[in-house]
Amino acid sequence: MCDLDHRGYRDRSIMDYPRLQTERLILRGFYLNDAPRVQRLAGDRAIAATTALIPHPYPDGAAEHWIGSHQSAFEAGTQITFAIVRRQDDLLVGAISLEVRPQHKRAEVGYWMGREYWGNGYTTEALRAVIEYAFSIGLHRVFAEHFSTNPASGRVMQKAGMRHEGTLRHHMMKWDEYVDCEVYGIIAADR
Repeated sequence: MCDLDHRGYRDRSIMDYPRLQTERLILRGFYLNDAPRVQRLAGDRAIAATTALIPHPYPDGAAEHWIGSHQSAFEAGTQITFAIVRRQDDLLVGAISLEVRPQHKRAEVGYWMGREYWGNGYTTEALRAVIEYAFSIGLHRVFAEHFSTNPASGRVMQKAGMRHEGTLRHHMMKWDEYVDCEVYGIIAADR
């Protein structure tokens, strides 16, 4: 369960950037001073290898640019990106986002977790909170994809209540190779 701190998705003009809390985590907006930490964590080749959009090597200035894009995407109602921060020490360990399609009342979730924090259940905990948040703001469906070569991400999605919906063959290009993707989804009635 997570505590929600928002006023409602339908009137974004009065809504502050959401902040979610779980037992061990705080999900909050990114601050510009998070950029060096983002660059260090996301700059790990193992992180880039499991994500569609993170480059390797991770260029200087990319984290600042990425963080700088969050507020306008939030205000446009198209994306909400959260820093995943441990409550015990306020340490940023990863990121999770919802790419919202309001006309369809759905969102695609994407995430990454710093390699040294894999296996602690943080990603599952964050994903559960973001799914709950998505439904609380009136969305009907949340879905996600992961590379078939990254089954650990599929286990995270399953633990968060998502169902496997199929395989998209050669769906993405990563480092000049076609990659199959597994699709998972959950609708409000599944909870």
